[in-house]
Amino acid sequence: METLVLDATGRAPLEEVARLRERGPVTRVALPGGVEAWAVTDLALLRPMLVDPKISKDARQHWAALLDGDITPQWPLYTWVTGRSMFNAYGTEHRAMRKVAARSFTARRTRAMEPRVTAATTAALEALADAGKGGAEVDLREVFAATIPVEVICDLLGVPDDQRADMRRCADTLINTGASREAQGAAQLELRSMLAALVHAKRAEPGEDLISTVAAELPDDEAVSTANLMLVAGHETTVNLLASAIRLLLTHPDVLAAVRSGEVTWSAVVDETLRVAPPVIYIPLRFAVEDLELGGVPIAKGDPIIAVFGAPGRDAAVHAEPAAFDPARADRTHLAFGAGAHHCVGEPLARLEAETALRALFERFPDLRLVDPDGDHGQVPGFVANGPVRLPAVLG
Repeated sequence: METLVLDATGRAPLEEVARLRERGPVTRVALPGGVEAWAVTDLALLRPMLVDPKISKDARQHWAALLDGDITPQWPLYTWVTGRSMFNAYGTEHRAMRKVAARSFTARRTRAMEPRVTAATTAALEALADAGKGGAEVDLREVFAATIPVEVICDLLGVPDDQRADMRRCADTLINTGASREAQGAAQLELRSMLAALVHAKRAEPGEDLISTVAAELPDDEAVSTANLMLVAGHETTVNLLASAIRLLLTHPDVLAAVRSGEVTWSAVVDETLRVAPPVIYIPLRFAVEDLELGGVPIAKGDPIIAVFGAPGRDAAVHAEPAAFDPARADRTHLAFGAGAHHCVGEPLARLEAETALRALFERFPDLRLVDPDGDHGQVPGFVANGPVRLPAVLG
C-alpha cells in the first residue's frame, strides 16, 4: 500500500484520521520532511502500546535514523524529538523528571489553583463584555478561550506578566508543524532564552512556582526544556478544548439546554468534546526499542511510530454515531490525555479550567450566539493540534 503523506498544515485532521483508519490499524505514513513512520489508530493497540517498555520516546537512544546521522537539525520536527525533558525521556530518566514536574499537579496543588482559574475566567469575561458592547462582533477564541489557559499556566510556572504575550506567540509557532524551519527555530531560540533567564533568576530567588521547583532539582537544559514543555502543552491544548466545546455547544442548542437544565454535567461536556473534537491529533514520536509486532505488522528496532490520539474517539468500532456530539452517551472513551508513563500530568488542571470557563461563559451570556453557526471557522495550523481558529459571535 502506498505511503500516506500527512498534511503538515493540518487543514482537515479528522478527515485525514478517517483515511488512516480505513487503511488498517497500523499503516505507513510520511511526516514533514519525508520521514516515514508507522501510524497506529486502533484503541486496542494504542492502549497497550502507550505502556509498553519496548516502545520509547527517546530519539537519542532509540531512533536508528537519528543515531546514524540521517536526521539533522534541519528536519522540521527536530526539536519535537530531541529536547531533554520528560516529554522525550525513557525509563528511569523519565521517571526522575516526571516526579519533579508532577509535584505541581497534585490534587492539592490543583485545588489551590481554583481561585486563580476563577480570576482568569472573570478577567476574560470582562474583556469579552467590553469587546462585545453595542452588539459588536467578538472572536470567542481570541478574546476568551485563548486567554484563560495561558494566564493559568504562566501563574503556575511563575512567568512575569510582561513576558506572557511573547511566550504565547512563540508557543503558537512551535505547535504549528506547518511553520517554516526558520520560524520554528527562531521561536524555539527566543522561548528558551526567556525560560533560561527565568530558571537562573528562580535559582537565585526561588518562589512557590513550577520553574523554581525544576530549577532547584534539574540541570539547566532539563529545567528549561521542562518549563518549555509545560508552557506549550499546558495552554495550547486547553485553548483548543475550550474553543471546540464552545462551538459544539453553540451549534447544538438541544445539548446546551440539557446542560443548563442540569440533565447533563459540564464534566460530561468536556469529555465528549475531548472525544469528538480532540485537541491533539498526533504527537511525534515513539520508537521501537527492539523488533516487535503491532496488530500483525512487524516493526523493526529503531523504527519511528506515531500515536494517533485523535483516532479512538471517532472510531465507529468503539462508539455508535462517532461524529455526533452527545454528552449524554454512556461511553465517551478517548485518549486525549494519553496513557501510561507519558499520561498528561496536567489533566486535572485542564479539566478544572474547562469546566470553570464554560460554566461561567454561558451563565454570563445566556443569549450568546455564533455569527455564522454553519460557516467555516478555520482550523488551527499544524498537524498536532485541532480546533477552530476563529469563533465570530455576538453576546446578545
